[in-house]
This record gives sequence, structure tokens and C-alpha cells, in this order.
Amino acid sequence: MKKRNFHWMYSLSLMAVAIIVLTISSCKKDDPEPVNPVASFQFEVSATNFLEVTFTNYSTNATSYAWNFGDGGTSTDKDPVYVYATAGSYEIVLTASNAEGTSATFAASVEITDPNTALALLAGEVSKTWKIFREEGAVGGVGPDVDGHRSWWGLENNGTRPCVFYHEFTFNRDGSFVFDDLGSFWGEGAIFGGTALNEICFEAIAGNMINSNGVDVSAWLSGTHAFEYDPTVGTITLNGLGAWMGLPQLGTLAESQVPEASKVFHASIEEFDGYDLLTISYSYDGVYWDFDYASYDNPADEPEVAEDLPPYGEDLPDLTPTEMFNTFETSISFVVLDTAGVYPGTGPAANGGMSFAMGVADPAAVGVNVGQYDRAGTYQELQFMMQNDIQFDNFTTVSVDVYMPSSNDYTGTLTKGIAIIIGEASQTDGWWTGHIQYDAEATVMDEWVTYTFNLDSPTSGPGEYTPFERTDLDFFAISLGGGGHDATGTFYTRNFTFN
Repeated sequence: MKKRNFHWMYSLSLMAVAIIVLTISSCKKDDPEPVNPVASFQFEVSATNFLEVTFTNYSTNATSYAWNFGDGGTSTDKDPVYVYATAGSYEIVLTASNAEGTSATFAASVEITDPNTALALLAGEVSKTWKIFREEGAVGGVGPDVDGHRSWWGLENNGTRPCVFYHEFTFNRDGSFVFDDLGSFWGEGAIFGGTALNEICFEAIAGNMINSNGVDVSAWLSGTHAFEYDPTVGTITLNGLGAWMGLPQLGTLAESQVPEASKVFHASIEEFDGYDLLTISYSYDGVYWDFDYASYDNPADEPEVAEDLPPYGEDLPDLTPTEMFNTFETSISFVVLDTAGVYPGTGPAANGGMSFAMGVADPAAVGVNVGQYDRAGTYQELQFMMQNDIQFDNFTTVSVDVYMPSSNDYTGTLTKGIAIIIGEASQTDGWWTGHIQYDAEATVMDEWVTYTFNLDSPTSGPGEYTPFERTDLDFFAISLGGGGHDATGTFYTRNFTFN
């Protein structure tokens, strides 16, 4: 009997232990939720075999991988190397899965291009010559970005600069690049501004190739250089001092007044019926240049170059004001200098990025409201397009009040420069080709200073005249912070006045 009681008590003990264990187990925390995988990869096309692509897997929280290479090929390797059978555009899909069966996908496209086929499009079987496209409309120019390309200025086959449409740019299969100016060159304002060759076609000889700073730029004339074409990323590299396409001054990262040893630009080629079209582009911060070049199967099909410049604009009626000013206190605080006539506008996209607001509180907190001038683009003038040709009989000076904050960063390209510009725009396609300018440099910061200039003494600009010698002047501008750069800066101005 005692023995049986012992077994009974032993059984109760085992049950108690089981209950305790079960209780303890039931009090444990739930297992953590599995972390979902994230799929990601990058790829690199082989430099020696354009059909071979190496894929690097950057997926996380995954234990298995399934690749679809877009041509029917697959792989389960983590970092596969895949060889395509033919050139083409393929979408690669990676599925990354974890042990629990949860998966994620990531897709990207790869362009497999036969470098010899692509090179043939650029350089032909032996060589291929390209010229600026001669079709109607803008075939080159500048804007703020790809979407706004050529919106600030467009190159057209309309007789304004005929010599550039004759220039020949030849790519040879042996890697050489030949430029032939055919005896004529265009005087770009960014290079030849202020010289007798500014904005005209002139004889392409070394003696004429002196820029506005007196530097010899004859390396831009006809010459043989070298090129490299990378169709995978769509770039052309020109090697050799003075090699260029688009505009001579356009460089890899910025514009330059002197020839450079090398430059890189983006390029794409399209095939059309009877001709191929090469579009090149240079992209800087807030500035985008692009140009179209054509190569015709039959040169006889190429359109003619327009040689005669058509009439531009209209002659505005004369006005001889006795008062001409704008205080910028309000939108109506002006006489003749109407801000509603600002050209081409004062929004953030106008004037290459500059914006202007009237009726802003005086930064010195001592006067009436003023104008706030915020600059961010290369073309930064506050521009006034008049409704009349102004006759200056009643004026001898022009002045403007400027408040130049010390908080601006003047250690880079932003300057303390102040300029008032006068020119003609209603009958000139490009006021900057013949304007005059009155310049000063601020020495006093964080307070209002009046800068006054005698109208009969302009200090710079490509024009060589005084306002009293012209009867067709209808354009005014204020420039603060210096030109030719896109550094930001905030300034304040008031009382733009002719006396």
C-alpha cells in the first residue's frame, strides 16, 4: 500500500512540474516577426566585352535570389555575371527571398550597345562630317534645364550668324577629330565682347583671334584633335587644345574665355530618313546648353544657309521725358520706368534665375519700402523694356540707391559690383551685343549708399557711344553682384533715377 501511494505521489509531482514548465513557457515573449527582405542591385558592362554584364547584389534580409535578365535568361547566383547574345535594351528583375518565403523585387534597365555600331553612327565606316542643323526653328541654345532648353536663347538659321552653319566637324574611325572653320568665325560675346569682332562673322585668321582680355585664342580655329566616344553613358570627349563643339567657350564644367585641353559633353544620335541627327549638351548648375548637328546621306538635300538677316522688331516712338524714375516702394511708384515693362520677367525663372520683389521692408528699418533683388542665375539683370525710344535731352546723370548686406558670401564669384546698363532691344536681337554700362564697386556694407554716374561717361560694354549720341535706346537694367556666374546673393535697391 505504501508503495502504491509513493507512485501516486510521484505522479502528482510530475504533473506539478509539467504545469510549472508549461506556465513558465507560456510566460515567454512571442518570437520576433521576421524582417522582410529588400531587393537591390547595381551592374557594370564589361570594358572588353560589351555583351557581358556583372551584377552586384545589394539586397538585405534575403537568403535566396532569382534573376531574370530580360532576354529569357535566369540565375539564382547572388552576384551573377551574364553574357547577352545580342545588343538591345533589357529590363532586369531581381527577386530576393528570405527563409520564411517572403520576397521583394527590384527592376532596372540596361542598354547593351555594340560600340562599333554606335561608333559607326558617329564616325561612319571611315569618317563622318557633321554641321549645325539648318532646319527652321531653334537648333541650339540655352535654358535653365532640359525641360526649358533653348528658352532663354535659341540659335536659328535666320541670317543672324550664317558662318556657324558652314563649320564642319568630322569624326574619323581612327579616333581623330577635325574642325574646319572654312575661313570664317563668329565673334561670341562671351569671348570677344568689347572688341571690334563682337557678335559678327569675321575672317578666321590667327591675328583676329584675340579675346576681350587680350589673350590669343587661335587654338579654336581649324585643327585636328582626338576624340573618345562612350555610347554606354552617351558622352564624347574631345582631346587637344582648342577642340570644341557647340560654342567654343563651353567646357566640361563651366564656360571659359580661353581654349581648353579637353572637354566632355553628352551626345545622342537619332537616325531619320535621309540624315542622322547628333544632339550634344552641356549641363551646368542652372544652365543647360544643347545643339543639333546633322549629317545628310546626300549632301544635296541639306537646306541652304540663310545669309540675309531679316528685319527685327520695330522702331518705337520717341519720348523726351522730364522725369524718369522708379522707387520700388510700390508697384506704381514710378514715372516712365514701369516695372510692368520688365523684360523678360521678374519671376524665379526669368533673367536666368534672378527674382525681384517690390514693396519689401527697408533692411535698415529707417525708410519706406524698397526693392529686394535675389540673384541665382548666370543672367541676373533686372531688366526694363521701355515702350518708347528715350531721348536724354533733360538728363545728365543716372543714380541708384543700393543696400549691400555683409551676410552675402563674397569669397567666391559673387562680387560687390554695381552696374547700370543702357541699350537697344526693340530692333536688336540681343541687347547685350551693343549696350553701354556704368560700373561701381561697393565699399560700404549694411547701409544705403547712392551711386551716381554721368551719362556721358560709360565705363564698359561693347557699345562705344553715350546716350546723347543715340535716338533709339529703349532698354535699361540694374546688375548687382557681378556677371558671368550663378552664385546666389540678396541685395536691396531703391530710387533708380535719371536726373
